[in-house]
Amino acid sequence: MVDNTTADQAATYESEDAHAGGLHGSTPAAWTAVVIVLVGFTLGAIAMVMGPNWVLFWISAAIAVAGGLVGKVMQLLGFGAKSSDHH
Repeated sequence: MVDNTTADQAATYESEDAHAGGLHGSTPAAWTAVVIVLVGFTLGAIAMVMGPNWVLFWISAAIAVAGGLVGKVMQLLGFGAKSSDHH
């Protein structure tokens, strides 16, 4: 990409249309995935402090992986960003 800005212009690399729908990743699919993964990581941290409790740790690891899968499935079902929003 060629930077054609002058000293008094701010460099802008994304179009204004990219920001019209809000921030990237602000979709139900993304938020759901983040919350589930956060729960998994939190349980994993608790499991490590409690001993370590390896059964709880591996359950929490499975929850974190499931969060990513749930987010992807929700995206494919239409709860993610529209294809026109991607660059």
